[in-house]
Amino acid sequence: MNHYRPVLIGINRESDITKSVVETERIAKMIGFDHIICKMIATAVSELARNIIKYAHKGKILINSLEKDGRLGIEIICCDRGPGIPDVKKAMEDSYSTSGTLGLGLPGIKRMMDDVEIESVVNQGTKVIIKKWL
Repeated sequence: MNHYRPVLIGINRESDITKSVVETERIAKMIGFDHIICKMIATAVSELARNIIKYAHKGKILINSLEKDGRLGIEIICCDRGPGIPDVKKAMEDSYSTSGTLGLGLPGIKRMMDDVEIESVVNQGTKVIIKKWL
């Protein structure tokens, strides 16, 4: 496998969401994901980047290729130093929202990706790691 250089994107404004989506799709395509899966991964990244802007105002997204036991994949790590998620388990439930939205973001990401890990500490920030395997 060609290991692609990890791409680090600062998420500070709306235009950075677009940049993170474009870069995610580009790397996913290079790894070998089909068009539909590339869009699905990019949708998950869009949601996470939007959450960074909405709740933390700024953060970072790292996009990286993966290889494990001959399997290829993509890993996206999203970090911020925002208010954190008080109840991660609750936040992963459909329709749960602290901001008046539909509450489909994190549960939707969980359905689209193969692995989702969330570490969050109130008043310190949140780290979300998502992975998709070919």
